[in-house]
Amino acid sequence: MNILAPLPARLVIEIVFDFVCPWCYLGVKRLAFLLERRQDFGVDLIWRPFLLNPDMPRGGMSRADYMIRKFGAEDRARRLYASIAELGASEGIGFNFAAIRRTPNSVDAHRLVRYAGPFGVADALVDRIFSAHFIEGVDIGNHVRLAQLAGEVGLDPVTTEAFLASNDGTEFVHAENLHAHRLGINGVPCFLIDGEHAIAGAQESEVLERLIDFASCTARDR
Repeated sequence: MNILAPLPARLVIEIVFDFVCPWCYLGVKRLAFLLERRQDFGVDLIWRPFLLNPDMPRGGMSRADYMIRKFGAEDRARRLYASIAELGASEGIGFNFAAIRRTPNSVDAHRLVRYAGPFGVADALVDRIFSAHFIEGVDIGNHVRLAQLAGEVGLDPVTTEAFLASNDGTEFVHAENLHAHRLGINGVPCFLIDGEHAIAGAQESEVLERLIDFASCTARDR
């Protein structure tokens, strides 16, 4: 890449993710570190909902019941989480799976991110919801707790809670989830760059950097 050549106006990175996915938190954090280091990248992030547990009751379920249903046994889940926690520590994420008492339905958290978009705080809210869930054990399916998190990034908690009490945006979340599956996305995170380049998984920052560099060159040559 010729570093003296001008970069295109801005690239759009669509991130297909779910808040209950630790790999998504890891992948998003790696992307954030990259964009902080490479501030020459002009990037706009678009958050695309994906539902890993589309049949989850609206009120969620106990963590123990979820782990048995998902993994067959709690011990198996704990071994998996231990390996993820080790990776997270290397990226500055203090995963605390033991603090999670309930596995939430993530639809409302996704609705809230879309609601936050026009206020310019969606990116900050995504990071805050991830950390609340995976580090603090906050029930991110609870409207009061979600409104509190929204208040921390600058949204009005009262107005936010009123929005969450409505059904606004629910159909959008389910439509986005269906659209992702129709595109062949069956696992997350998935990063779609400039509408033409896609890569799945919690990729190392260097891999994402090469892809964004390539997308930048491609866009400039169009």
